[in-house]
Amino acid sequence: MIEFALTPEQEILRESTARLADEVYAAKAEAWDRDRTFMPDEERRRLGDLGLLGIGLPGAYGGGDGTLLDSLIVIEELAKRNQIAAFQAFESNTGPARAIAMLGSEAQKERFLPPVIRGSATMAISISEPDAGSAATDLTTSAVRDGDEVVINGMKRWCSGGGHAEMYLVYVRMNEQLGSKGIGAVVVEAGTSGLTFGPQEDLMGFRGIPSADMFFEDVRVPAENVIVPAGRFRDLFTAFSIERLGNATMSLAIGQACLDLTAKYVEERQQFGKDIVEFQAVQLALADMVLKTQAARRLIWTAAAGAGTGAPDPLDASIAKCYSNEMAKEVSDLAIQLHGGYGYSVEYGLERYHRDAHGWALGGGTPTIQRIRIVSQYLGRRFRQRA
Repeated sequence: MIEFALTPEQEILRESTARLADEVYAAKAEAWDRDRTFMPDEERRRLGDLGLLGIGLPGAYGGGDGTLLDSLIVIEELAKRNQIAAFQAFESNTGPARAIAMLGSEAQKERFLPPVIRGSATMAISISEPDAGSAATDLTTSAVRDGDEVVINGMKRWCSGGGHAEMYLVYVRMNEQLGSKGIGAVVVEAGTSGLTFGPQEDLMGFRGIPSADMFFEDVRVPAENVIVPAGRFRDLFTAFSIERLGNATMSLAIGQACLDLTAKYVEERQQFGKDIVEFQAVQLALADMVLKTQAARRLIWTAAAGAGTGAPDPLDASIAKCYSNEMAKEVSDLAIQLHGGYGYSVEYGLERYHRDAHGWALGGGTPTIQRIRIVSQYLGRRFRQRA
């Protein structure tokens, strides 16, 4: 049986991160969202100095050698108070830097991981294209070997961090083979000649998290920047299972934050001469919020406990992401309803959580795609979506 109790060290980590989030980042969340403020460099470095950007990365490069669950604890506690601040820990501990820690060479790890862990640089992942979203293996952005370099041409869309990150792990087609067999990944640094960005997207949520189209026109990078050559797409998506648990934890944080706010509100708000929690309809809605949030945490922690310092089982990761994404949308919606008119007010922050909940459900593979993956993994069968 999986033991869900945190170790004493993890409890200390959770408490200290929660205290940081309360004291530093909670008060900034509304303004950063309203003004679409990207995480200031000094705040990113603060997280690096505290060891929170590399807690799940190897100690040889400045990381904390922590487990995947350690990383998720940090992400949840930051994200309950400020999703923009948490995004930095999410990207470094469960995003592209984690893929490099798993799949990169020693030289690549030594080059790319320390600045991410310190907070002096951010690495974003770039996969989607205008005609390759859920159908990621349809991507056409090419990387052609030319001597000691690879030359990249194409376009990327929906890159969280686009136009703001210092480095990008870009999924590219490296040969003429169709589907996944021709796909690899290469690091492209911002400022490389031929790399340009479109305007920042004006999104429903994720305000303060950069997102922009990327354009590659004869972009030349050293061949040593190739992290994964063609033919190892399965390895890339094994690493991507870690990102899915990070994504699920961002959703979990939304659900837990909305539950905490609502539990406090229904015991304080009075109508018809009594606390509204005395009404059975309110109790039933609040019970659903508790059930869904607790279930999401157990799914995520089960997957993380099985992963240790590696990647989770893909089935466990897909189940956790699918359920947690939908939970966050449902629980944040219930929170708005139980707050009544106040839930519709920007002041209470619930509408911000609800907007962000929809973003996490879209990123990293939608709940619909996760359901297809769940059946495929459960039955041990592959299903072809295209003709």
